[in-house]
Amino acid sequence: MKKITVIGAGGWGLALGLLLNEKGNNVTFWCYEEKEKEDILQHRENKRCLPGIKIPLEINFTTSMAEALEEAEVAVMAVPSKAVRATAQKMKDYLQPSTIIVNVAKGVEEETLLRLSQVIESVLPNPVVVLSGPSHAEEVARHIPTTVTVSSQDMKYAYEIQDLFMDMYFRVYTNEDLIGIEIGGALKNVIALAAGVVEGMGFGDNTKAALMTRGIAEMTRLGIAMGGKPNTFAGLTGIGDLIVTCTSGHSRNRRAGELIGQGYTMDEAIQKVNMVVEGVPTTKAGYALMQKYQVEMPILNAIYKVIFENEPVKETIYNLMLRDKKDEH
Repeated sequence: MKKITVIGAGGWGLALGLLLNEKGNNVTFWCYEEKEKEDILQHRENKRCLPGIKIPLEINFTTSMAEALEEAEVAVMAVPSKAVRATAQKMKDYLQPSTIIVNVAKGVEEETLLRLSQVIESVLPNPVVVLSGPSHAEEVARHIPTTVTVSSQDMKYAYEIQDLFMDMYFRVYTNEDLIGIEIGGALKNVIALAAGVVEGMGFGDNTKAALMTRGIAEMTRLGIAMGGKPNTFAGLTGIGDLIVTCTSGHSRNRRAGELIGQGYTMDEAIQKVNMVVEGVPTTKAGYALMQKYQVEMPILNAIYKVIFENEPVKETIYNLMLRDKKDEH
């Protein structure tokens, strides 16, 4: 049995914490707000993020970082990508040097263009493992078979986390390509926004298939330019995560894009989704990475113009279709 702390009590953090609790570990959650903690303790449920999933009484909740991290052997960071740096700074004074950090957020830091593992490593001296893949919290919490991948700069920690999470309904692979895994996990949210937009406009399966196929080509192009391996993008954290995020009704990014395609502004769409939409800040960061590495990414470029430059959606899509002729490869 290990002492596990989950930093963040949203849907994904809760789903993973429940899994670890079921495996006999001692699980404590750190909550960002006192109200969130009290609501969960009162109902033994997060009614906003993971409705219908009951939380066992033996799982602890606190808003004290010192209390949460006391003697923690593993700390699972399940906070929005924009909060990763600030949260790591809050954790710094209370961590043991041997505590393994497991980051489960997906994104790129907008200001620095660092991958999230790099953000954590710039603040904390602890070993960092990344867990990523096609894994909606709503399904993991209901024991629906799911597969993910873990990676680390030092793979011995990835193997340890693989053993910690592995279960009959939660299969964990390892992959040494940390860069590819993080870039795939981040950029698939951008393509999912675009998939939602075409859905909201009433376009059909042909359009969505084209978008996803060319989307994975763009993700791979940038990932390779940044040092990732092409095979990673054909795996769980590439095409796997892209499929689930572009097609599932659970996907916040797809839903936000759908609302934008129906004529809502970005702010209105985010407000209606009422949860973090990681694809929005990642679109901005991805646009900057596209320019930095001089990689052609027409879909990312198009969704950036729709979201941040208010370019008309239909005009943007037809401009994509009418670009210069080229070979598929």
